[in-house]
Amino acid sequence: MTEQERERRVRGARARAQAIGGGVRKGDVAAVVRRVFAVQAQDAVAAQLGIRARGRGIGEEAIRAAYEDERSIVRGWFMRGTLHTVPAADLRWLLRLLAPRLLSAGERRYRELGLAADLRERADTALRRAVTDHGPLTRAELTERLAPLGVEPVGQAAFHLIRHAALRGILVHGPERAGEATFVLLDDWLPVRGEGPGLETAAVELARRYLRAYGPADVQDFAGWSGLPLGQARNAWRTLGESTAAYEGLSVLAGQQDDDQDVDGPDVRLLPAYDNYLTGYRSRALSVPAAHERAVWPGGGVLRPTVLVDGLVAGTWTRRVTPTTAEVHVDLFAPLPVAERAALDAEIADVRRFLRAE
Repeated sequence: MTEQERERRVRGARARAQAIGGGVRKGDVAAVVRRVFAVQAQDAVAAQLGIRARGRGIGEEAIRAAYEDERSIVRGWFMRGTLHTVPAADLRWLLRLLAPRLLSAGERRYRELGLAADLRERADTALRRAVTDHGPLTRAELTERLAPLGVEPVGQAAFHLIRHAALRGILVHGPERAGEATFVLLDDWLPVRGEGPGLETAAVELARRYLRAYGPADVQDFAGWSGLPLGQARNAWRTLGESTAAYEGLSVLAGQQDDDQDVDGPDVRLLPAYDNYLTGYRSRALSVPAAHERAVWPGGGVLRPTVLVDGLVAGTWTRRVTPTTAEVHVDLFAPLPVAERAALDAEIADVRRFLRAE
């Protein structure tokens, strides 16, 4: 087997695992999020578009219902301290595993902002009381409740205190109000229905979820994605042991079966900005042609929306939405063959449907 063929096989397997290749599309929002475990969500609209790309006919209303009515998915700060959408049932064990390290890593920033430990404790209490008394509150409304503690309404101090309360398991993202996120009490919004894996096995479970959603991969990929120290990541990876198998020099879950069937013809998806497929591995070499890296990663932490053809980025795209129209502009690295162009046109039409233009 040539190296080119090996790369194609690995890329195809990864795209299938992420439900963006081989014709894999899940039927509902919760199934999409279970499949990929965590959808990158620092941009809320991009997260919705990422769910759309992995689903079949999913609309914005269904995503909102999964967040707010079913409460089957939830948004919070998890891997690498970045906002992700995860299955709601996994929130508590993820916080137990990841939050202590994130809070410790934030100590320097807390000191820079003048947020001493006693102030953080008082802010946790004030935020809990505010949401208990008034129900879901926006970031701006929570910031107002912090003013009596001497927290300035401008700058990053209030944000870091709200995030602190979320990492402590006090607050969680709740329903939208006029397009803006609100925060609610975690224990009210998601009553405990089982604790999940204990702390001693949580890192192993995280490695298992990662490998199911991102494999073939290696332990360095897992460490980079999770934000865990490499030593802890290696221990978890080793503990998986016989649960893994070799695939083209990388690891997959042993015996992992997929009920989805391959389809004839190309699989084209429009991925949003910051999509997990492009942030889930330490190297981008298999997913983005080297000659076009700067088009995808222009610098300044930006990761543009991409056109994906059978797991390989073939261009970038932008959207422009008005109250009556939605425009999708595609910038391809090279012209596509007829079948791929037809599949791309179908994806463009589906994005426009999702944005309620059609």
